[in-house]
Amino acid sequence: MPDVPGRPYHLIHRGGWRGSWRPIVGVLSLGLAFLVVIPVLVQLPFALGLALAGRDVVDGIDRLLDLDDPTPLGLAYLNVVLACAIPAVWLISRVLHGLRPGWLASVRPRMRWGWFLTCFGLSMIALVATLLVSVVVPSQGEGTEVSGQLNDFTSTTRDFLLVVLLLTPLQAAGEEYMFRGYLTQAFGGLFGRAWAAVLFPALLFALAHGAQSAPVFFDRFAFGLVAGLLVVLTGGLEAGIAMHVLNNWLAFGLALAYGDMASTLNPTGDSWWSIPVTLTQSLVYLALVLLVARRIGLRTTTETPAGAGELVAPRGRV
Repeated sequence: MPDVPGRPYHLIHRGGWRGSWRPIVGVLSLGLAFLVVIPVLVQLPFALGLALAGRDVVDGIDRLLDLDDPTPLGLAYLNVVLACAIPAVWLISRVLHGLRPGWLASVRPRMRWGWFLTCFGLSMIALVATLLVSVVVPSQGEGTEVSGQLNDFTSTTRDFLLVVLLLTPLQAAGEEYMFRGYLTQAFGGLFGRAWAAVLFPALLFALAHGAQSAPVFFDRFAFGLVAGLLVVLTGGLEAGIAMHVLNNWLAFGLALAYGDMASTLNPTGDSWWSIPVTLTQSLVYLALVLLVARRIGLRTTTETPAGAGELVAPRGRV
């Protein structure tokens, strides 16, 4: 048999069921799920818990959704909603494209845990470079500044800390599965070009955060571009998830220790000086990941020879 190369990550949908309408329906279905279905479904167990605790359910749900004055329960709700992106894209990928969930994780098809841990270590090295740059640049705007005084450790701080440690990794992974996973494959399959697979999910990622200043939008857009490049160039979500988890842990950790959770969840970011800091981290991390990936010979395409339908899961299996 000739040595036919496999598919890169962003073209995996082209190894599933044919039909250019499939990624379009998938993107629309994902949007509907997150605008309507998932938030309502996730509210149900929270409402039940509030009722069992003897609290006002309507007022409690309103507090869940108030990010201007967040509570640990509200942050938990937000994290669970975003974490639900993982089963949502698994289902869409299987039902619409005939692909097993593992093809969203990487070209293996599964999570490459050793590579993930390597990337997590590399993200810490990039973080050191970020901290060095942040010391020398001017003020980076509200939401990035911290006070010089350590906050008191209260029961609320403890609850926030538990949510951040336990649920924030799932939230970060959920966003990566949605934007750098399914959407990367959807736009890659639709246009057949790596640039589309990186650009459009990055734009949607930035827009999904709602109203924001120009510097904050650009920062999130740049993060999406770098994370998208990491997926395409390494053949999986591991590097993007590692960077996303560490970023969120750092941001929330600093908020609990020296700042406040509200400004972290709603950064004003009216200063463009935040951009050199975050770009330093992203670009240093990108360079380190690509260097190590090349050194270890990380596979970035599927092992299955490229052909129509070669990645389709057997019927009846997920």
